[in-house]
Amino acid sequence: MDFGLLHRTLTDLGQPAYRARQVWRWTAQGAAGFGDMTNLPRALRDALAQRVPFSSLTVDRQARSRDGTVKALFHTHDGRAVEAVLMVYDDGRRSLCLSSQSGCPLTCSFCATGQMRFGRNLTADEILDQALHFRRGAGEGSGPQPVDHAVFMGMGEPMMNLEAVLAACERLPDLGISHRRTAISTVGWIPGIERLRDTPMPIRLALSLHAADEALRSELMPVNDRHPLSDVLAACRSYYERKRRRVFVEYVMLAGVNDSHVQADQLAEVLDRRMFKVNLIPYNPTGSPFRASSRKAIDAFKAQLERRGLDVTVRLTRGRDIDAACGQLAARA
Repeated sequence: MDFGLLHRTLTDLGQPAYRARQVWRWTAQGAAGFGDMTNLPRALRDALAQRVPFSSLTVDRQARSRDGTVKALFHTHDGRAVEAVLMVYDDGRRSLCLSSQSGCPLTCSFCATGQMRFGRNLTADEILDQALHFRRGAGEGSGPQPVDHAVFMGMGEPMMNLEAVLAACERLPDLGISHRRTAISTVGWIPGIERLRDTPMPIRLALSLHAADEALRSELMPVNDRHPLSDVLAACRSYYERKRRRVFVEYVMLAGVNDSHVQADQLAEVLDRRMFKVNLIPYNPTGSPFRASSRKAIDAFKAQLERRGLDVTVRLTRGRDIDAACGQLAARA
């Protein structure tokens, strides 16, 4: 919700300061509205319901995948589209993929969000309301539901809106998502990496790398011309030295583009095995001309990285049938 408006309203109503803490405690626990907040006077609950929207986002529609993934499309007060995803795993994890911007200005060639028109940065309230939507169990029909992990890998480049992202992260532990179970992904926006390095919150860093060759990476990700990979990796090393937490490397597997034996060796050459863990991502269709690498090619690439001493996993694709998988968020039905 708009916490600035909440505080102003409580002040106008002559309420003590602790009322805001009460409202937040209920909200973080998954309350459906002010009416649920039974330790607030009824007159106050009614007044807040009339004057303070319970969410800064409006739900446009929601879709559920065959694998249990849920994607919500929201709109902001000025009509900007935002998507967020809940991923439910067999081991009980309930992980959120949150957006930091409406659209994205960085135009990575394989990403559906990059093909959208950029809207604007989201506020901290709009980011937090994505998480609160799923904390309330919206769309699941059974009241509040736990959430325990969050990744800023949805729409937008989080490091270009880091102050709002970090402000939202400050509150996520109240929902059940600790800082150590929160990760922020970046295409390599160095000022943001350095700012994250210096924050006291032990939030994980993930780097979208996708090619170890500078020329190819610039072709796939134009931001590489502004922040070359060599400089980005130096910033990641600085993060590691300060935080002592490994950096996740995201590498989308594109057939005939970045999935060869030679390119696996190139990747191994630039990554320090102490500092980085590689996550290979099967490419999900986004309307681009790229094709997904075969499972055989992915397995061979993984094996070569492991021979070079790197820790490697292959990401489990979830929500592809509802355009909720990695790289697919583009506000489409």
